Formats: sequence, structure tokens, C-alpha cells
Amino acid sequence: MNIEENQELKTAVVAIIGRPSAGKSTFLNTACQEMVSIVSPIPQTTRNAIKGIVNTSLGQLIFIDTPGYHDSEKKLNLRLRSVTESQLEDIDAVLYVIDSTRETGEEENHTAALLEKLQDKVVIAINKTDLAQARPEKIRSFIKNALPEVPDNRIFEMSAEKDIGINEVLKGLYDISPVAAPIYDEETYTDQDLTFRVQEVIRGEAINRLEQEIPHAVYVTVADVERRNEGKKLWIRAFLCVERDSQKGIVIGKGASKIKEIRAAALKKLNQIYIQKVELDLQVKVDKNWRQKDNTLTRLIPE
Repeated sequence: MNIEENQELKTAVVAIIGRPSAGKSTFLNTACQEMVSIVSPIPQTTRNAIKGIVNTSLGQLIFIDTPGYHDSEKKLNLRLRSVTESQLEDIDAVLYVIDSTRETGEEENHTAALLEKLQDKVVIAINKTDLAQARPEKIRSFIKNALPEVPDNRIFEMSAEKDIGINEVLKGLYDISPVAAPIYDEETYTDQDLTFRVQEVIRGEAINRLEQEIPHAVYVTVADVERRNEGKKLWIRAFLCVERDSQKGIVIGKGASKIKEIRAAALKKLNQIYIQKVELDLQVKVDKNWRQKDNTLTRLIPE
């Protein structure tokens, strides 16, 4: 993106909102050109408000990738909804990502309703328009009814996975962003600390290798981080936690094959992220019925 030299830079905090699997995390990773947020075909992969930072010649956009907004009264889902709703406070703009291959329905209605009073701050990205089953015209009709104050020049079609239309979406967000100095330096693409990033990398590799309900029953905790060899090596001990003993056996796999596979994939990704050589000790343990424990949910998903 090229601009005139005398044009003032803009900076904005942008909440990304949408239903589970709409493509929010894929958009964030593509825009940042780094793995910031877990991408998975498993719905509701994102559990925290994940921050990714995009720097261009127009300025800086600080994205907050929120959990998919999902109708459910389960404790975990209620916590995720609370995280999403809280991120709509004190933001400069909202990017509403809609999957053009799915029918809208009640869940999309509820998601759009969250933005009813924020329409002057909303940019809409109609995602997955590269797919044969995409119906962007139906989504535009839905938007016209649900969010009539969002003008056509703030509604874009894109494929986050194929990196189609991303620049146009970013330009739309800059157009409504305030003039302000950048908050982060231009080399920064996330503010996640080491422990959180390690946990998310391991969880991402685990959930994409586990079946059915188990991905939602998994969380990761980092027990120890040691800097060795004068800081040239990172030694990490982490635990993949599940809810039941029967799940532990599935995650470990026959002859420890599954946990070895998860560890190898996570280790490869961590060594791509960090300059230091990473060594990972990964084990599995049971935290019985953790999704029903308020203290565990508060620790993993702070509001």
C-alpha cells in the first residue's frame, strides 16, 4: 500500500467478530503474514482474545481476534461469548467476518445484533467467496436488513485462505481509523508472551490431530521454561490436559504414537517462531471435568 509522503498515519484497535469457523483467525494470520491465531476446521478453536498487529504505509491496525460467537449455555461457551462481547468496548473499528458458504440463521442474527449500535465503526468481510458454494449476494441481502447503516463501500468480498481481497479490507479499515501514532514498533506482529504462544502452538497441533469431542476437552499448560546454553536454547515442559482417563489414552495413542506426533509438529513450528533452539518435554494429564470448573475457566480464559 503506497500513500503520499505527507499523509498522516492512522492507528486503530480493531475487534474481529463472527461465527465459529467464519475465517477470523485465517484472516488475521494472512494479514499479519505470521501464525498468530490457531486455524482449524474444528469450530470454536479460538478461546482467548488474540492480538495481531498489521503495519503498512498507511499506519497500524491492532486486531483482536475474538472467539466465534456461538449460541450455547455451556459454561465454556458462555465464557467465550463474554470474551467476545467485552472486546467490543473501547475499540476504534470492528471487522465483521461472514462465511458466504453457510446459511445465516439465528446465530448470525445474534452476532449482527451485537453490532447494531456500532454500525459507524463496522467493516464487513464476506469470506470464502472463492468457493463454488459461496453465495455473497445472499449475505449482502442479510447485511442490508441486519445492519442497514453500513454503506456498500465498507462491505468487501474476500478469501482469507487464498489472500484475495485482504488489502481492500485493510484499506476499508484504515479509511475509518483515527489519525494517531503507532503503538507498537513496525516489526511487532503480536504481543503474546512466550508461555501463551507455546500453549497455543501445542493446542493447535493437538486439536488438528484429535477426533470428535476431544479437541474441545483439551487445554495446555506450560510448567517450566528454562533458558540454557547462555540463552541459545529454550527448554520447555508442558502438559496437554484432558477431562477423563479415557481421553488420556486417545491423546497418548498406541505406543505413544499420537503424543509423539503432536510434539514433533509443535516443536517444528516453535523452532520456526523462535531464534533459540527449542526442546519440548510434552506430557498428558487429566484435569477431571475442567470445563465445569470456574477457577480453571477463569485462569485459561480471563475476561
